[in-house]
Amino acid sequence: MANDPIHQFRISELVDIKVDGVNLSFTNSAMFMVVVVALTVGFLVLATRRSLVVPTRSQSIAEICYEFVANTLKGSAGKEGMKFFPFVFSLFMFVLVSNLIGLFPYFFTVTSHIIVTFALAMAVILTVVVSGISKHGLHFFKLFVPSGVPMVLVPLVTAIEIISFISRPVSLSVRLFANMLAGHITVKVFAGLVVTLATLGIGGWIGAVLPLAMTVAITALEVLVAFLQAYVFTVLTCMYLNDAIHPGH
Repeated sequence: MANDPIHQFRISELVDIKVDGVNLSFTNSAMFMVVVVALTVGFLVLATRRSLVVPTRSQSIAEICYEFVANTLKGSAGKEGMKFFPFVFSLFMFVLVSNLIGLFPYFFTVTSHIIVTFALAMAVILTVVVSGISKHGLHFFKLFVPSGVPMVLVPLVTAIEIISFISRPVSLSVRLFANMLAGHITVKVFAGLVVTLATLGIGGWIGAVLPLAMTVAITALEVLVAFLQAYVFTVLTCMYLNDAIHPGH
């Protein structure tokens, strides 16, 4: 069990709750979502409770996160896009903190489950559709008919655009889920190999040096991936929200 790389992703029920046959149990995944939200809110509140001219380290980190999301949103969707800032900033912080927490031993990585990442991706797409239709009405669907396309190609291009739009939540969720899943499995495999070799005596200890070095290197890479995947998720979210504001562009 200790060397099973898949065991770390198993959902376990902490509080058994069933209503009319529907399983609403509080799981380890739900618990870590609560932990992520609590840590994020707590950090931001403590970091920004005093706005100092010379910021502390925590205030600097909070400001960097704020400026990154704000600049990305403005760059992708213009100043109008700032109305989505609370939504995008919440997504960015949730994904980032979830990714980082999952790097600690015996902790659970909620973003390694496709149902979680798909729910986040669907929240983005539904926000785009609802906001686009509420602002532009039926003109929002010009998104699927790019300007300047010859009439003879309109049916083909429209079909391609619709398929591309529908595939957005899939690609957005799978990208995050697959990267976190693969990285954690790789770390666990090498770490398990270290433990196994260490039980074989002196020869095993010598042989464990290479997988130990690989475990350390991959863990460092996973820290980078945690930030990178939060960055990519946020950038793509901002690009998709631009379609709600400028569907004809």
